[in-house]
Parts: sequence; C-alpha cells; structure tokens
Amino acid sequence: MTSGPLELPRRSAKPRSTGITHVLDRGLSLRQIDDLVEVCGDSVDIVKLGWGTALATGNLQPKLDRLRSHGITAVLGGTLTELAIRQGRVDGLVAWLHELGLEHVEVSDGTISLDPEEKRGLIARLAKEFTVLSEVGSKDAEEIMAPYRWVEQIEAELAAGAWKVIAEARETGTAGIYRPDGEVRKGLIDEIAHAIDPAKLLFEAPRKDQQVFFLRRFGPDVNLGNIAPDEVLSLETLRLGLRSDTMELGG
Repeated sequence: MTSGPLELPRRSAKPRSTGITHVLDRGLSLRQIDDLVEVCGDSVDIVKLGWGTALATGNLQPKLDRLRSHGITAVLGGTLTELAIRQGRVDGLVAWLHELGLEHVEVSDGTISLDPEEKRGLIARLAKEFTVLSEVGSKDAEEIMAPYRWVEQIEAELAAGAWKVIAEARETGTAGIYRPDGEVRKGLIDEIAHAIDPAKLLFEAPRKDQQVFFLRRFGPDVNLGNIAPDEVLSLETLRLGLRSDTMELGG
C-alpha cells in the first residue's frame, strides 16, 4: 500500500482475522486506553485483561465499555477460566461473561492439569455462545512438550471450535514456544507451521526479537499476542518494514 512517499506492506483492515495484535493489559486506566487508541488504535485488535486482574481492578465495567466504544475486542485472562474449572464454577463464569457483555473467552490449561478430552468438550460448549481462543502449552518453562503433541492438541482444539489457538509463551516470553532464555524453539515452530495454517494461530511474542522472528518467518500479517501497550506502535513499524530489523518486508 502507498503511505506518504513510500510503498509499505498491505495490512488487513479491522476487524481482522489475520495480522492480529493482541495486547496484554496489566492494569490500564481509561485515560491510558484513550492514549493508546490516540496513538495506534487502528493497530490494536484484542486487549486481554491479564491473569485475574478483571476481579481485582477498580474499573472493570468502564474499561470494557471504553474498549467497546473504540471497536476493540476485550477478553479476560485464561487464568480465570482455569480457576473456574478448578472450583467447578464454569456455569457462574459463563453467566458473568454474558453479564459483562463479552463475546470472547480464553480457554487454557497452562497452570492446572486438565484432561484433553475435557478441555475440548469445554471449547465445544463455549463455542456455541462465544468466540473461543484456546491456548496450548505450559507456563512451566521446565515442561517440554514434543512437537507432535503440540500439533495434535492444536488440531484437536481447532476441530472442537476454537477460533484461534494461542501458542503459550507467558508474559515474559520464556516458556512454551520459547526456551527459558527467550530463544524461539524454531524446530517446534517449523513442525507446527508444516501441519497447521499459521493464520489459525496466535503466537505470544512479548519481546522484540521474538516479534521479528515471526514477522520474518510468516510475514506482516502474522497474529502476535501478549504485546505490551507501549510496544504496539513499535510492533506496527516492524510489520510495515519501518525498522531495520524487518526492512525487507517493505520491499
């Protein structure tokens, strides 16, 4: 696309199904949301209220209303779903999500031990009422899952009704698809991408070097998650080849 004097990579328009930027909210105020939108609102697709912050923040409903007014999807952290499963309170969680007016839900098992069949059943159930983002991978950096198991789980969760499957990395980028030092498990990514359309995946990539890897590997419209609010504009410039790290994307 042409932007000013330059030819830049074509970016999909909102609402997007590819090129998604998924932002991790650790406790944004309404003013910070407005500031984020002022600077780079067209680049923000999903804001996840991290972990269980939705139950601890003092501005939950106003925040959800503000995000909605800006055309940004809100989703609560998968930790809340895991707690609901652990406590046998999934029905209560579903009712609360409807009360809040949320249309998306995250289903993860990065902390609790959940039978895969039970997880797929929950995805299928929730997919009748919500857009489901499921998550594969452990938050424990010491737990290494074979690539074929990643592929099996991702395929099964997509078949169960997940809209996108999130590849786990934690907010630090040091687990799941990464080694403890943050290095991408490239062989794992190759195995996953060989079997599954990357457009159906959302790769958590909180660090710049991780974002650069996925942009070079899959192009500017790769789905990336756990992006810090103050890194959204930086990521967009990487997508558009406006930084030396990804200048080749700009042609």
